[in-house]
Amino acid sequence: MSIIIPANTLAAGGYEVDNSCRFNGDAYVHKAVVAGNQRTFTYSFWIKRSTLNGYQTFIGYAGTAGGGGGTNRGELIFVGDGDDTLRVGFNPGGSSWSNYTVSDRVFRDTSAWYNIVLKVNTTNGTASERLKIFVNGVSQGLDGYPGQNFDTGFNVDGYVYHVGRSASGTGNFIKGYLAEAVFIDGTALDADSFGEFDEDSGIWKPIDVSGLTFGNNGFHLDFEASGNLGNDANGGTDFTEVSLAATDQTTDTCTNNFATWNGVIRASDLTLSEGNTQAAGGNASYHGTYASIVPTSGKWYAEFKITAPTYGQIGIITADTLTDGNRTVYSLSSNIYWQDNVTSIKYFLADGDGTATSQGTAAVSGGSNSVATYTTNDIISIAIDVDNGKGYFAKNGTFVNSSNPANGTNSFTLASDYARGSTWYFGGNNYTVQANFGSPPYAISSGNADGDGFGNFEYAVPSGYFALCSKNLAEYG
Repeated sequence: MSIIIPANTLAAGGYEVDNSCRFNGDAYVHKAVVAGNQRTFTYSFWIKRSTLNGYQTFIGYAGTAGGGGGTNRGELIFVGDGDDTLRVGFNPGGSSWSNYTVSDRVFRDTSAWYNIVLKVNTTNGTASERLKIFVNGVSQGLDGYPGQNFDTGFNVDGYVYHVGRSASGTGNFIKGYLAEAVFIDGTALDADSFGEFDEDSGIWKPIDVSGLTFGNNGFHLDFEASGNLGNDANGGTDFTEVSLAATDQTTDTCTNNFATWNGVIRASDLTLSEGNTQAAGGNASYHGTYASIVPTSGKWYAEFKITAPTYGQIGIITADTLTDGNRTVYSLSSNIYWQDNVTSIKYFLADGDGTATSQGTAAVSGGSNSVATYTTNDIISIAIDVDNGKGYFAKNGTFVNSSNPANGTNSFTLASDYARGSTWYFGGNNYTVQANFGSPPYAISSGNADGDGFGNFEYAVPSGYFALCSKNLAEYG
């Protein structure tokens, strides 16, 4: 069992999505289209959000690759201004927008994957059948519908599709992970053409879309070619990529959801980026965040690359501290085990009233038990044995204090409350770290998976330890 269970926590089996693309708020893809059907089409995609309270566009059309589009534009978008709801808008004539918004829910889970399907058929005589939005297989309530035979502006010859950024300007970028982006020109399809409910868990999961009829402007972005993330797997013209790199291809997908830093439970002055795998501390000391998944059993491994070492902490924290409002070490009432860039590995214990009462060195400074101070691009590995209350730290592949996670020797003995749930912690000021929970935001030179073949790590994963992802949670969590 896990304290925080992300969507799509499925065991192995069924259709697998191998890759997604990490959009970091400055990237998108675009291509021009030919004449198609303006009144009947479908768009399906999977999204894992990283940032809330902002406008984020999943698909839009405009007259030019640079956006703007003159008098013709439209888009499917998450609405900002604190709403975090979902809206589709059409403005084919340029005079005013026709907007239709999901009226009865918001979308604020940054640890979950959503499947969103936009179904359009304005030729239908029933208003409620002209426009539908499905989320994880369920039709959503809308605040209105277009008129019969309304021409949306989608699929106009020479217009340009944008995925990941507003077509009507130069903003509203996606921040998060996009997978299985599928456009169908000329057919209005329900969500069951793209997914199904798992018989055992009831969780909505993707299905193979290769047998669908895509039409003139249909496409399938599966993001399986790291050197061509705009590749149309359906065989059509590829999209042009803007601000995307091979490292933006990830294995964090709707069929295997990896941990990230927590996009909701975090200090307000902590900046998260790269799909919530990079954390940068602000000026306030010790403010931090936690991993988005908190297992209560099992053995787990992750790596942390130091990209701006000033002063900070990377360590292990209890689930009990997740309710702390300030996200600071000093206000936590449990042990936190961490490594700083000055003296090696330490533990810190605070009173319930926030007063520091004791701190000690868990690895002796100097001699064979020492961990040297680390610097830019060093990688700190942390293995957590939740079952036995043990923790292990390594620098650049060498575990400190001659510890061995595989056989359980020379570990840190964690406090008893860690058995109720432990996870990784980061905090610091003017300090930046990139987290690799198995789907890294940086290039890996060696490539090591866990014993079940999941994750991509710089150093060998200790035997019996696993990447913190939904498939491993289903087996070991």
